[in-house]
Amino acid sequence: MQAGLFATLGMMVAAIVPGFSQSTASVRAHEPRQSLALALPPLTLARLKGETGDSWQLVRVNRGQTLGSVFKDMDIPSSTMRQILEQPGAKEALMRMKPGTELGFDMPVNGALRTFRYDKDDSHRIELSLTGDKITQKVIARPTETRTVVLSGKVGKSLFRSARKVGLTAANINTLTDDIFKYDIDFNEDVGSDDRFSVVVEQTWREGELLSTGPILAATFTSEGKLHTGFRFDRGGKPEYFTGDGRPLKKSFIRMPIAYARLTSGFGSRRHPVLGNIRMHKGVDYAAGTGTPIMAAGDARVQFIGWKGGYGRAVILDHGRGYTTLYGHMSNFSKVKPGQRIAQGTVIGYVGSSGLATGPHLHYEFRVNGVHRNPLSVTMPPPEPLSGMALAQFRSQTSVALARIRQVENVIYADAGPAPAPAPAQQATPSIKQVAKKVAKSRRA
Repeated sequence: MQAGLFATLGMMVAAIVPGFSQSTASVRAHEPRQSLALALPPLTLARLKGETGDSWQLVRVNRGQTLGSVFKDMDIPSSTMRQILEQPGAKEALMRMKPGTELGFDMPVNGALRTFRYDKDDSHRIELSLTGDKITQKVIARPTETRTVVLSGKVGKSLFRSARKVGLTAANINTLTDDIFKYDIDFNEDVGSDDRFSVVVEQTWREGELLSTGPILAATFTSEGKLHTGFRFDRGGKPEYFTGDGRPLKKSFIRMPIAYARLTSGFGSRRHPVLGNIRMHKGVDYAAGTGTPIMAAGDARVQFIGWKGGYGRAVILDHGRGYTTLYGHMSNFSKVKPGQRIAQGTVIGYVGSSGLATGPHLHYEFRVNGVHRNPLSVTMPPPEPLSGMALAQFRSQTSVALARIRQVENVIYADAGPAPAPAPAQQATPSIKQVAKKVAKSRRA
């Protein structure tokens, strides 16, 4: 049986293979062939001398890396590095390199450094040619281009991730949430995935590469269907953000001088948690972990810092015009001193449980001409708006930025198209079986 099987297979192979080989040979015989003369690039001087491998090697400096460690990794003698650092301006530029700095090494295969280059600034590159003990310096101009762009997007699952995706820097995002709109939008509770943001910034480009993104010049944020706007303007040499009509977005006081805290006790009469008697609670309490930073509610002069009876470690700030604030039960103070002028948001101390306290929290009081007021409901004094020449300059600057935002947003919303008209209420929605019958009927027709 085995002999018969092998005989049959042998006959099949003998019958198939000749026909296949003839077919393949006939196809290959008719394939057209062409010859092309290709010009080769000219040989470099090193290649003519028999040396191979000439090239620029580019190195990007990592975090914590120094010039000495880079030269060591490249097997370049430290004497060569010292020779380079002796050149005008080299030490200042190379000894304070930031992560991501690009260095160029022109090294032939014999290992000796022939040319070294680095960027002096965004617009100039320094090229050092080494010939023995002599170094020749060459400055190469690298023109940059500044573009004013609008970066827009939806919040989605994460505002930070969406903003980074469209090109905003981490500093831009912090400005958006902590400077421009923090008084009007609660970014922990009030922001939805469909909310939109648009930001005007200046970007610096060089040879098709984005070098840097400047501060926010203007921004809009749509939260819960309401449009919020903010525009950057220098007042008295200090940048601030204003509404479209020139009113500062920064309020005179922030309601909550501690971030991500929980309100545990309100303003008014209550039973004291330590003493046990009914007495007036002249402020509000925010529970937070020991060591949580406490911020100044507004621009102020430090009036008092030290131990104050039941308040424990406390700070009192004088904001002028009769407004003062008190912060109690601190675990420690920051480096502020009595009489010092500080800006809104400056850390003045840290949450603790000093004095009459059952646990770590901040006791915060707000006073107007010595009278205690509820910090959560008191009408805060409005900040001073722009006027006169400053207002005219502000309007001329913001009109261009606002036009750019409107242009981009109108295009985005136009692409969305109008919403489809709702179906009449009395019309029933067809079932899947009814739709299938209509499709089958149309096919038969």
